[in-house]
Amino acid sequence: MYTITNIYVLAAFGTIGGALFGFDVSSMSAWIGVDTYKDYFNSPNSDLQGGITASMSAGSFAGSIAAGWLSDILGRRYALQIASLIWIVGAMVQCSAQNVTHLVAGRVVSGLAVGITSSQVCVYLSELAPAKIRGRVVGIQQWAIEWGILIMYLIAYGCVVGVSGPAAFRICWGVQAVPGLILFIALFFFPESPRWLASKERWEEALDTLATIHANGDRHDPVVQVEFEEVQEAVRVAHESHDVSFLALFGPRVWKRTMCGMSVQMWQQLLGGNVAMYYVVYIFEMAGMTGNTTLWSSAIQYVIFLVTTGVMLPFIDRVGRRNLLLIGSVTCMVVHFIIAGVMASHGRPVPDVNGNANLTWEIKGSAGMAVIAFSYIFTGIYGLTWAPTGWIYASEVFPLKYRAKGVGISAATNWIFNFALAYFVAPAFHNIQWKTYIIFGVFCCVMTIHVFLMYPETKGRSLEEIDLVFDTDVKPWQTHKIGDIFGEEIERRKEEGPKKDVAGTDHQEVV
Repeated sequence: MYTITNIYVLAAFGTIGGALFGFDVSSMSAWIGVDTYKDYFNSPNSDLQGGITASMSAGSFAGSIAAGWLSDILGRRYALQIASLIWIVGAMVQCSAQNVTHLVAGRVVSGLAVGITSSQVCVYLSELAPAKIRGRVVGIQQWAIEWGILIMYLIAYGCVVGVSGPAAFRICWGVQAVPGLILFIALFFFPESPRWLASKERWEEALDTLATIHANGDRHDPVVQVEFEEVQEAVRVAHESHDVSFLALFGPRVWKRTMCGMSVQMWQQLLGGNVAMYYVVYIFEMAGMTGNTTLWSSAIQYVIFLVTTGVMLPFIDRVGRRNLLLIGSVTCMVVHFIIAGVMASHGRPVPDVNGNANLTWEIKGSAGMAVIAFSYIFTGIYGLTWAPTGWIYASEVFPLKYRAKGVGISAATNWIFNFALAYFVAPAFHNIQWKTYIIFGVFCCVMTIHVFLMYPETKGRSLEEIDLVFDTDVKPWQTHKIGDIFGEEIERRKEEGPKKDVAGTDHQEVV
């Protein structure tokens, strides 16, 4: 069977898994202010709407927990195929929803699929990609999420203005099955992760995959040889350790990495991205927008999100993970406090906003336009920094034996906070209005300190070389002092010339 070997093509198709998340985000955010949706589901109040929105995150949490075991047993590729089928079922259940309970069930099923794809696409791509471009390859996952958000939002907009009655949201939610089907079919043409193959002692297949992806099939290329030897050593260490449980992720040699992986996903949520993504319509309604103007203004925000992440991807491996995370948290903190100040000083409490009793704060005129402008700025900063980097960093910090379960529990952390915030934000806008932004601003302040003190730099290093970064006593803000061991070894091999085949049993013993 034909196998896709170009890493960018693999990333483009593989990250359809990210697009599934994006589809589900805007498949709800586009409808919460539309009369067709509100009338059919009996105008859910802020608490119920928060629960409906958050139900997908609850399913994603469960899916992320299960993803590590599934991926370790069946392989990265088959785990993603199973997720694709689950996604298709979830889309069908949502499409046929007759009441809130039915809709929530569909979103939970879809969430199970998103939980698997959101964690294991990152694992899969990080294990395939060359070290020097791993950031941009894994970052395409976040870009795909944003494409999914925008595409589904525009589909929803078309259904709102062009289709009457419940058929509008049924068509919108049913269309979600299409990318799941595309991903399921495409995965038949994907190679398995070479690191997973090595973990199962399928050495020849592992070497062939590395050679095909990194050197056009040349098994003697220095990059392939050095990377394969590092994989061999990682597998040897993994085989000497006990079976991995979630408790083992907090053992003496791994807990720092687990804390980095889990906390970067937690902070990505507490930065406030949910305010911009799930409830953007609410923000613009409070600022005085109505009807189609609100929907188009929301679409502009999604375009900004998409463009800024796309602009950053080619440079993300030069700038570094720490720099992006620190710049993002500080800038977003300032933006949150500015929005809170403008809303507090120029807004006023009201019983409802344009008949929407979930909103009790109004800010109009130039102050309202300022809130919208800073919402756009926040989205741009988020798209440039934390949106892609959070997923990249979590996929890099775990050693081979712990990677699938480690990234799974990191993604589960993302989803449990996603659930909490998706549920929290709607009642927060109703009860504490502008103070919601103060809370997110404080979170940004705390995460800045945490990132500076605890997150070592990982850009440009092989996944096995990152093990050394965490095992040394060098402070996180001084990790640039650790030399590029992987690159230096490659240069040495180039000077020495081609070596014998590193996989065949006639050439070299394989551990």
